[in-house]
Amino acid sequence: MTFICYPKCSTCKKAQKWLDNKGREFEVRDIKTNNPTLEELRQWHKKSGLPLKRFFNTSGQLYRSLELKDKLPQMTEDEQLKLLASDGMLVKRPILLTGSKVLVGFREADWEKNI
Repeated sequence: MTFICYPKCSTCKKAQKWLDNKGREFEVRDIKTNNPTLEELRQWHKKSGLPLKRFFNTSGQLYRSLELKDKLPQMTEDEQLKLLASDGMLVKRPILLTGSKVLVGFREADWEKNI
């Protein structure tokens, strides 16, 4: 498994602790220093089955400063993916890649059911 996170994020810390307590082995990837590529994001989006908007960190400062709440509806999916690939701080975290699944954000019940 790959655990993609921002080390200073409290939700990421909570999710990592949850994984540790479950005895799960995983590789940690810092989303700020190792931003997901456009192709990775395309694959993850397709595999997750989630709307692309769920991949945006809507509570982040960068999201708000770029006024993306108003701009995203007018953007194509390709434009949105390119934007996500431009800065890891725009991407919702944590992301957990399990091989067959992509989990975005930490919801304990979802993780319990899917891992």
